[in-house]
Amino acid sequence: MSQIQPIRGMNDVLPTQVAAWQWLESVARELLAAYGYEEIRVPVVEQTQLFRRAIGEFTDVVEKEMYSFVDQGGEHLTLRPEATAGIVRAMISNGLLRGARHRLWFTGPMFRHEKPQKGRFRQFHQVDVEAIGFEGPDVDAELIALTARLWKRIGITRVSLNVNSLGTPEARRAYRELLVAYFRSHHARLDEDSRRRLEGNPLRILDSKNPEMQAIVAGAPLLTEHLDPESRAHFDALCAMLRDLDIPFTVNPRLVRGLDYYSRTVFEWITDALGSQDAVCSGGRYDGLISQLGGDPTPAIGFAMGVERVVALIEQAGTAPAAAGADVYLVAMGDAALRAALRLAEALRDALPGRRVELNVGGGNFKAQFRRADRSGARLAVVIGEDELARGVVQLKPLRDAAAAQVEVPLPAAPGEIGGWLARDAGR
Repeated sequence: MSQIQPIRGMNDVLPTQVAAWQWLESVARELLAAYGYEEIRVPVVEQTQLFRRAIGEFTDVVEKEMYSFVDQGGEHLTLRPEATAGIVRAMISNGLLRGARHRLWFTGPMFRHEKPQKGRFRQFHQVDVEAIGFEGPDVDAELIALTARLWKRIGITRVSLNVNSLGTPEARRAYRELLVAYFRSHHARLDEDSRRRLEGNPLRILDSKNPEMQAIVAGAPLLTEHLDPESRAHFDALCAMLRDLDIPFTVNPRLVRGLDYYSRTVFEWITDALGSQDAVCSGGRYDGLISQLGGDPTPAIGFAMGVERVVALIEQAGTAPAAAGADVYLVAMGDAALRAALRLAEALRDALPGRRVELNVGGGNFKAQFRRADRSGARLAVVIGEDELARGVVQLKPLRDAAAAQVEVPLPAAPGEIGGWLARDAGR
């Protein structure tokens, strides 16, 4: 019978890889709490119309990449391709806005039917951070500072920051007319994607990755030269704050982001370490999205960080701590000794919360069991054989210090003796 293979672009994360994921998640969780952000959890499936309204009909995500289906009840549903729309929907449908301010974060899988390649998967994971109800550039600067602090915490240096402003929707409409006129004058040289975007979302042409389009894109009018005064003041203030924080950045007038809901500030952290997939953290303001989805007009900003890409950077840099091994490994020989070892293992877990206690299961002679103990990484083996059981004792055998002596302790006192041994060993 043939093996069932994983779905293309949906990858397993194996136990040997999980340590870097868990470390990144724990650092991010601690940092977000320090900045006052609270966790929110939203469904993996939403109504398709939510993403069409939020992301935009003429984006690649909506046109080509969403996993959408009709369920048994006839509802049009979509596996979430991003998190912001679902979080905004949760704020509105649960009545949590009404002038309130929220700092929120979320992590979980997203789904896009993209061409799988290095750093890009069809199921991928993000850490998503949203600040809702904040209008000024100060929160923009704080969010960027948070991401800069995260890179320092996890030891990532090969990242750089690009920022831009998309202005208000009104200013963007005026700029759109200039852009459409410019690209129409070069219509014969546009690729198929750009011709399709020309009528629907011409700003997306500026984000074209086609090398043959770069000369045309380079000659296009710059959005930064057509900002409304309020957006210009907002962006100038943000840049001044980033300089005050000593966060290096580049103003990239071609940075437009791939989703329609962005306005004013947009930013990306990019890297040269992962090939063509250079963006590892992207975000921006979406001041009009909440009213667009039926809520009261509310300013907001957020970002999404690609977990797989950041983990790849961590693995390249070698900054993740080594996976923790066992603290104690229990070796037992004989049925009665195994039952005693099982009881002792549970007693150790009661007495030593947070310690990793492994019991040899599946049988094996002493030699095989000690090999497993060594592979577990344990610092101490606890040995119970028929002789030890008859005398009511256990042997404590250090596994990482050849000069350390094996000692015998009474079985009832074993949890306390083992806890003391581990504390002394950690202090050496």
